Amino acid sequence: MKKLILSAVAAASLVGCTSVESAVVSGSEIAANGEAVAVIQGSSLGLTAIFHIIDIVQSDLDTVVNKLLISEAKAMGASKIDLKSASTTPRHGIFALFGTIIGITSSSATGVAVK
Repeated sequence: MKKLILSAVAAASLVGCTSVESAVVSGSEIAANGEAVAVIQGSSLGLTAIFHIIDIVQSDLDTVVNKLLISEAKAMGASKIDLKSASTTPRHGIFALFGTIIGITSSSATGVAVK
C-alpha cells in the first residue's frame, strides 16, 4: 500500500505544467502605457497535499507573473508588462477543504508587453 501511494505521488508530480502564449501586436493598434510589443498569457497548474499545506508542484501568482510573463516579455524585447488580469486558486479558509489529501491549484495572468 505504501508503494502504491508513493507511486501515485511520484506520477502526480509530473502532472504540473506551465504554458505561455503570446501574440505580437502593432504598437499603434493597442492602447498601453508605452509602445505595445505583444499580448502574453501565462497559465500554471500545480499539485498540493494535505489541505494545500505542502506544495508538490508549485503554482501561484509569483510563478506565473515573474517566471512566465516577465521572462517571455524580456525575450520579446519588452522592458515591462502592463498587467491586465491575474487569478489563482484560493488555498486558505474554507477553500483548504478542496485540497484534503491531494489538491490541484491553478494560476493565470494576462498582460501587454511594452517597451
